[in-house]
Amino acid sequence: MAQLLRLLLEWGPLVVFFVANAKGGIMVATAAFMVAAVVALPIYRKLDGKWPVMPLVTCGFVLVFGGLTLWLNDETFIKVKATIIYLMFAVALAVGIALRRNLLAHVLVGVDMDQDGWRRLTVRWTGFFLLLAAANEVAWRFLTTDQWVAYKSFVVIPLFVVFSMAQVPLILKHQTPEAEGSGTPDGGA
Repeated sequence: MAQLLRLLLEWGPLVVFFVANAKGGIMVATAAFMVAAVVALPIYRKLDGKWPVMPLVTCGFVLVFGGLTLWLNDETFIKVKATIIYLMFAVALAVGIALRRNLLAHVLVGVDMDQDGWRRLTVRWTGFFLLLAAANEVAWRFLTTDQWVAYKSFVVIPLFVVFSMAQVPLILKHQTPEAEGSGTPDGGA
């Protein structure tokens, strides 16, 4: 049940954005997205017992760029937000690789892998975020607003799911021995 709730918290604000855009346009969708992102944070906190880093960062960007979108009545800001978030995550992961810091382990709590597995997974996610940033730049510049929202909803979300699922074999291959035999997500600790 906690995993289902976590999934709803991650994708719920985007679903709210899509539905609100269909009903009231991009400005209504932006306001609804901002509210949904803020509402999700205390639920994450209650679920995990701490403030989650990625949702906090994402919510901050949603509030800043959503606020600019509404204040200046310019939808460009909410469209560019995605590019900036994807680039920020890619850069953070690349810096983690360079500094030999395992930043993904802080996000993928409960996954125990050897260092080679973490490095490979981090490289893959870095590339994926760079690809998403480039694709978003093309999409928001060449698609209508409704087409861009549909792209975010029906292309990006499924891509995240498919890409995440495609990483399972790597994770399983590089699991640490303690994690394989423990039966607990934290490796038995």
